[in-house]
This record gives sequence, structure tokens and C-alpha cells, in this order.
Amino acid sequence: MKKIFSVLVLTLFIVACSSSDDTPTTPNGGESFDRAGMLRNLADNLIIPAYQDLSTKLNALGTSKDNFVATPNQTNLDALRSDWLTAYKAWQHVEMFNIGKAEEILYHFQMNIYPVSTTDVENNIANGNYDLTHPNNNDAVGFPALDYMLYGIAATDVDIIEKYDTNADASKYKNYLSDLIDQMKLLTQEVVSDWTTVYRDIFVAGTSNTATSAANKFVNDFIFYYEKGLRANKIGIPAGNFSTTPLPEKVEAFYNQEVSKELAIEALNAVQNVFNGTQFGGSATGESFKTYLTFLDRVELATMINNQFNTARGKIQELNANFYTQVNTDNTKMTQAYDALQAGVILLKVDMLQAFNISVDYVDADGD
Repeated sequence: MKKIFSVLVLTLFIVACSSSDDTPTTPNGGESFDRAGMLRNLADNLIIPAYQDLSTKLNALGTSKDNFVATPNQTNLDALRSDWLTAYKAWQHVEMFNIGKAEEILYHFQMNIYPVSTTDVENNIANGNYDLTHPNNNDAVGFPALDYMLYGIAATDVDIIEKYDTNADASKYKNYLSDLIDQMKLLTQEVVSDWTTVYRDIFVAGTSNTATSAANKFVNDFIFYYEKGLRANKIGIPAGNFSTTPLPEKVEAFYNQEVSKELAIEALNAVQNVFNGTQFGGSATGESFKTYLTFLDRVELATMINNQFNTARGKIQELNANFYTQVNTDNTKMTQAYDALQAGVILLKVDMLQAFNISVDYVDADGD
């Protein structure tokens, strides 16, 4: 009996000691982390406000467009251009959110595929019979098409205004300009409506560590955008990192010529805000990729990622406001900015994904 009693006491002691250890377990990369809290912060404080801001700025762009179409003059052209840039900068804060309705309707492809096909734009204007949602028109719509319509359809502002005023096809140019902006407003409102009525709750509930969960898809979308939309499209492709020679004509906002750097900085700021869970338009932070890494005792990795974002920003700041000019005059600085962004890809795509125990869900075709 004494032996049985001793074994029982020892067993109870071991169980009691085990029960007193309240250190959370982190199977499969940290499932005890509050993923729902992270997704909630992303949805309520970053994604939805950013989409709503873009919608507001596209509405302002629509008003400026109406004024210009009614009275094509320099004052109204300047106002329209200003609102285009304001909305384009707002777009940089939502382009990475390719999930939910945005993924379903191929929103990104209808908003910011560049370089624009001026041939397709002019053919659409000439025949007047077009479906702007058709994939064949992805390179003839959105912000890049507006870039051409506001800056590239003629050599001078006087001639641009003439296209919309006294030109024989002025009504066609007005119609296409109007249709472009109205389509962008409609698509954006569709995404906003879905987030605010249906998808927000679906997104927040998608906490499981599976390939199809909102959490895992969003992490992948974030890294994909950083790698492709920011690093490759804005910097690497124009600089010639993926070709035998530089391709300066492939810069974002080619026809404006002066805002490539401004858009790139805006995009990098947006990326860093999402990583840190910084509320849109504010400074407060919540659960995020950074706090996820902190929970996993990977504070040093979170710090390295933020430091690399800052290093990349410094390299981009050294560039000419006009990336077309930068590539043609001193492309080495462009490739250095690319290298700084590329170092961030490794930290995010390898180290962060390993820490989260999330697999890459997209194919990397550029050899890096």
C-alpha cells in the first residue's frame, strides 16, 4: 500500500507541476497567437479604412473629371491631374490586398497594369465600342490609362486640352476619360461594399494554419506584392534586373514623368505599416506580423525587417523623382535600390514564413 500511495503522490505531483506551467505552446508555428486579433486589426484599422479612403478620393477625381469634361481648360486640367495623383497614392495602400472580392473580380488588373498600351487606348477611343472589364483591356484602363490621357495624348498642355475641346474626336476622348474613372469608382465601391457587409467577418474568422485560410493567404499576398508589385515592377523591371538591358519606359506613371519615386515611397510606407499593424492614417498599432514574430521570440527578425525597410527607403529617396530619367542617367542607383528591397524579400519570404510555419502559395518565376 505504501508503494502504491507513493506512486500516486508522485503522479499527482508531476501533474500539478505540469498544470502550473502556463507557458503557451506554439504547435505548427504559433497557433496560440491571437491570429483573429491580428486579422481584426488588419481589417478594421488598415484594410477597410484604406479602401474607403481610395473610394473617397476616386469620387473627388470623378468630380474633377466632370468639371474638366464640361469645361476643358488649364485650371480644370490641373485640378484633375492633382486628384489623379492623390488617388494614385491612395491606391498604393490597397494594391497588396488581393483577397476576397478584389481577387474575385481581378481588381488589381483593372486598376494598375503598366505600361499602358496606348494603341489599345486609342483604338478604343476611335471605335467607341469597348468593354473595359475585358482582360484584353487590362493594359488600357485604370491609373496608367489616366496617366496617358492626362499627360501623354499630346506634347503640350494646350494640345492636350484641344483633344478634349475642339478636336473632331473630342467627344470620344471625353467619353473614354469619363468611362475610365467611372469604372474605377464602380470597382472600388464593389470591393468596399463586400468588405463592410460580408467579407470582413469571413476574413477575421480565417485563422487556421491552412493554405486556404485568410491568414495564410494574406501573408502570402503581402509578400507577393512586396516582391513583385513593389520590388520588381516599380524598380527591378525598369532598371533591367530581369532583362538584358534597362527598360525605362516601363516605369510607373511614365507619362507624368515626375512621380515615380513618390509612388514607390508611398507603397513602401504602406507595406511597413501593414507589417507593424499601424492604423491607416494614424500612429496607433495593433496585432500584426511584427507582434506575431515577437510572440514567437523572433524580435530580432522583426527588427531586421523594419531596418531593411528603412534601408530600402533611404536608397529610393536617393533616386531622381523621375525614374525614367534615373534609369537613363545613373541606373546604378536604381539597381542599388532594388538590391535593398531584395534583401527584404529574403527576410519576409524565407525567415518570416518559416517562423509562421506558412508555405509559399505562389510560383516565383524570376529566378530569385
